[in-house]
Amino acid sequence: MADQGLGRRLVDGLTGRGDAVRPPQLRTDDHRSASRLELFFDLAFVLVVAELAIALREDVTLHGFLVFAGLFATVWWSWVSSTLYANRFDHDDVVYRLYKLGSMAGVVGLAASASEATGERFAVFVLCQIALRVMLLLQYRRAHKHVVEARPITRLYLLGAGAGAVLWAVSLAVPRPAAYALWAAAVLVEALVPLLATRSRADVPLHVEHLPERFALFVILVLGEPVAAVAHGLYDAKWSGAALPVAALGFVLAAALWWSYFDLAGARAKKLLGEAGESNGAHSHDVYVFGHLPLTLALATVGAGLELAVVEAAAGEVPAGTRLLVAGGVAVYLASASLTASAMTGDSRRGWWWPLLAAVLAALDALLELPAFVVIGALAALVAVVVVAGTLQRSSGDLETEEV
Repeated sequence: MADQGLGRRLVDGLTGRGDAVRPPQLRTDDHRSASRLELFFDLAFVLVVAELAIALREDVTLHGFLVFAGLFATVWWSWVSSTLYANRFDHDDVVYRLYKLGSMAGVVGLAASASEATGERFAVFVLCQIALRVMLLLQYRRAHKHVVEARPITRLYLLGAGAGAVLWAVSLAVPRPAAYALWAAAVLVEALVPLLATRSRADVPLHVEHLPERFALFVILVLGEPVAAVAHGLYDAKWSGAALPVAALGFVLAAALWWSYFDLAGARAKKLLGEAGESNGAHSHDVYVFGHLPLTLALATVGAGLELAVVEAAAGEVPAGTRLLVAGGVAVYLASASLTASAMTGDSRRGWWWPLLAAVLAALDALLELPAFVVIGALAALVAVVVVAGTLQRSSGDLETEEV
């Protein structure tokens, strides 16, 4: 008994609280924001995105992009799965912290294997994905045991994560093309769960204040890739005279993308999420969550292409592959932001529809064989115009937003 008392005092001392181990509880009603542990957890995903971008820059082909997009989707879903659990059940006891840190270790493993996930590090990547699902199963099992009113929801997530883990495990034993199909099936099966959960009769809603903050933080970490791309590109180009203006315009583009999300696209989506009533609440939540996949994938693609554009600036015209990455990424980002807003309202007239026009112009930029300075400059100017126009709309009251 003395040993147990000593152990409990040690745990309480390490966590700085007197109830270090306590049952999970719902956290959907109280005021809360992202925890320091969640911010620490996100750092590991920065590494994964960076490694995937490196692999894409080394293989700027349709095959290379499809591999990049597929791996990004699996990693993004791993982040979403963890975030949806924390959104409802993060009560920050020592057991939760250990599970979260264990998941973070799995993400570090994903980062260390991501660039060779379809090659030499195939098994490592799969095992890390399985480890993430095991951690999630343990967390939902604990919540299922202690939070009685949430059992209809936790049961769904236990089934989904369990099925996903099995599919990832089976992929180790089948030929590669079939294995990738199993990866896709695992993500699709798991992605069905939140769609069912938001429509469940159980009174276990998502925390609509915490959710936008977490997704905004993921956008921030992905936007770090374009900023890093400018720095890496300048270094690789040895600060050449041709690279400097392209790097400067690349930074302007990254800043404009940040501005457009946090003042307009993300702020608009957060406002719509808060306005969602009982009639379309589940629909709005689902659109908000899944709408961030193409949006963040596009931002990561822009980052991968920007570094190439800076390095290739001295060569004159930007290769078609680089133009498609940067201009195509900007186009998909603008289209995703616009369509997400329209889908959340269910009314295109109330949606932030006009950036679709800007997306078309960005796509045209990918088709023109122009110097890097012109390509990146045109995209930076285009997104800046979107920011100015959206700001004017917001000032006049035609575009309602909420601070992210």
